[in-house]
Amino acid sequence: MDFILSAVIVLGGIALVAALILYFCSKKFAVEEDPRLPQVVGLLPGANCGGCGFPGCGGLADALVKGADAGSLEGLNCPVGGPDVMAKVADLLGMAMANSEPKVAVVRCNGTCENRPKIVAYDGLRTCSAMNSCAAGETGCGYGCLGCGDCVAACQFGAIVIDDTTGLPVVDEEKCTACGACAKACPRHIIELRKRGPKSRRVFVSCVNKDKGAVARKACKAACIACGKCAKECKFEAITVEGNISYIDPEKCRLCRKCEAACPTGAIIAVNFPPRKEKPADAQPAAITAKANASVKDVLPKKEAQPVENVAPKAEENKISTPNPTEKEDKA
Repeated sequence: MDFILSAVIVLGGIALVAALILYFCSKKFAVEEDPRLPQVVGLLPGANCGGCGFPGCGGLADALVKGADAGSLEGLNCPVGGPDVMAKVADLLGMAMANSEPKVAVVRCNGTCENRPKIVAYDGLRTCSAMNSCAAGETGCGYGCLGCGDCVAACQFGAIVIDDTTGLPVVDEEKCTACGACAKACPRHIIELRKRGPKSRRVFVSCVNKDKGAVARKACKAACIACGKCAKECKFEAITVEGNISYIDPEKCRLCRKCEAACPTGAIIAVNFPPRKEKPADAQPAAITAKANASVKDVLPKKEAQPVENVAPKAEENKISTPNPTEKEDKA
């Protein structure tokens, strides 16, 4: 009995000492959490997609709180929540949030099955990363889309699918949050986040092939050949040609579409624009036709018509002036 009682006393003393040590350590090494942090996390969408550049919404919330303490939220943005969510976060932190233009994922490859036919058959793990690591793909282009759908698997919002007809990924603008997961998943970096643009209108070079013009055109009919015609046509210096490829700067582009018309291979794509009104080549404007007809009339000689009333008097004058032979005989 005494043995049991002594054991209980000893164990209780050890537990008391351990509790005191834990309490001291918790107070000594306590990390105070900013009360705003859970509030910011509650405002964020909770997708944990990593599109903001941080490991989940918790990492972005911590960066936002620290940025507010530093006096600036520049460079911090939640692409999934968009401007509405960021405005609420800025109000909570007592900061002014700069309006950032919405973006959308853009597939910079027009190598459809028709433009870029297959030349070999790939037999292996059906992923873009695996195909890219072991070969150039099933076509002659070593830069274009591989069509295995790594971008589709990476998208958490169902905003991208592979078109069975073209073999290329297609982005649904209504579902795309510009998180950038598809761009990170693409081993050839053909997916780019660009400004959505006014009325969702955009102009971009749908090619990333850096081979020389003849080689690129042989692999794909719609490849950019770096001829420079688009850059010469652009009056806003929005197009540069470097590394055998053209690129349109979305910050400088004014959506005039002159570069699209100048491109000989159709590598420049204009999205969500109304169709162009093309005039027939043999049709002439009405003003030009009327002017031509008027000039023809001026060249033709003008005919002067004689008045009818002058004919009769001339006949009477001739009749009066003619002498009568009977009158001559009487006078004789």
